[in-house]
Amino acid sequence: MSHISGRLRALGAVALGIMVMGSTGALTSPASAATPVYGEDFSGGLGTFTASGSVSTGTYGARLSGSLLSDPSITSAAINLGGYSDVRVSYTRAASGLDLGESFSVAYSVDGGSFTTLESARTATGAASFSLPDSVENHTLRLRFSLDASSVLETLTVDDVLVEAGGDGGPTDPPAGSLPPVDDVTGPGPFAVTVDSSAGPGDDGWLVHPTNAGQNGVDHPILVWGPGAGSDPADYEDMLRQWASHGFVVYSEVSSSNGDYMVDALDWLEDENARPGSPLYQDLDVNEVAFGGHSRGSIGTFDVADEQRLETTVHVAGGSFDGNGPDSLRNPALYIGGDEDFATANMERDYTNTDVPVWFNILDGTDHILATRNGQHIITAWLRWHLADEEFRRTEDFLSTGCTFCDLGDVRYKNW
Repeated sequence: MSHISGRLRALGAVALGIMVMGSTGALTSPASAATPVYGEDFSGGLGTFTASGSVSTGTYGARLSGSLLSDPSITSAAINLGGYSDVRVSYTRAASGLDLGESFSVAYSVDGGSFTTLESARTATGAASFSLPDSVENHTLRLRFSLDASSVLETLTVDDVLVEAGGDGGPTDPPAGSLPPVDDVTGPGPFAVTVDSSAGPGDDGWLVHPTNAGQNGVDHPILVWGPGAGSDPADYEDMLRQWASHGFVVYSEVSSSNGDYMVDALDWLEDENARPGSPLYQDLDVNEVAFGGHSRGSIGTFDVADEQRLETTVHVAGGSFDGNGPDSLRNPALYIGGDEDFATANMERDYTNTDVPVWFNILDGTDHILATRNGQHIITAWLRWHLADEEFRRTEDFLSTGCTFCDLGDVRYKNW
């Protein structure tokens, strides 16, 4: 069990609503004693991989090309992990030309069983690295890279596939994301926080941001947050501060079921990023943006979820009334509900109707009002995964049996 996992499970769902003053620190440097178990750079062809569909190899690695007839993939032969522990998979990949609705995926299988997704995305370039769960130890492992695209000009290039096991120093640590790393998402992050309660397009919103934005060259991802009906940003102050302390620039104003105010807020933040004299001047990562909200704020988020600048959306205790809210989703979505919340039935219907990658937790002991507070640390980890590129959180915190947040309620996920 990880340090994060143990801490959260000890707190329980309701205790998650309390601001925990835990320690925050940098991850240790990668251990140097990792043992190579398997490697393939495709310089001599596919090696032990087999291919289906359009696949070529060269000095660039293995290249999968899209097709209207069949989706290409490459799958490794069984890799024996007998006697190994702390297993990690790494590789480089570059997706090119994929349209909305198209994606590539990377997955693993244990002992010939069903495949579990490590990564699924439309755009990604560079190195990726994932720790595998302990359940793979002393078993056989297969890796699969696949592409869902319709044109030969749409490609996924894979290279430098490596499987390693921990040595005397333990497993290598997760690769750094774009924000300073933390060892506990239930505590405040490393940034001091400033609140401006008269910000935004109409000077009536809250801008909550790291006080020394841009320090050490950090570009800060963006979260636009919609409060529930009858509430305002002040009702979420501790949560807005929590997210900003982790390095996110958060904007919030009184919500509506029409999400245009969120788009206007994002336009304003982009202007602030470009305006000399702004406290956020050239310190925002305008390519890493999330919209999210509680109750009516979630409904407004559905309304504008097809905004092209988004990377993800967050929906808390706010299912759509007609079940059509998910039709607008174009990116991975986080759903959080409560087992005592009247809105959960609508969220369950939305989950059924969702076609994008989605992760859903119905928190134990949680009603409509407490849903955001009890789920705030889930949101922190989700944002660090999707906006700050902490890819290790995919399996550690979300997409695995025994994940960090799996004991807090009824967890479901699909389309990864």
